[in-house]
Amino acid sequence: MRKDLVDILACPMCKTPLELTVEEESGEEVVSGHLSCKKCSERYPIEDRIPNLLPPEMRDA
Repeated sequence: MRKDLVDILACPMCKTPLELTVEEESGEEVVSGHLSCKKCSERYPIEDRIPNLLPPEMRDA
């Protein structure tokens, strides 16, 4: 995921802007980490450069 995309992403649950936490990066790309929402405390994982913004109940399905 490109780092600049975090500016346009919002929490799918409450529509609050998300915060980025980077665990591994390559240039301007986030390889792994997570996006988090301060309002509803939900976390969305980033794995292999792909953010998973599905609601929690749909992620494991």
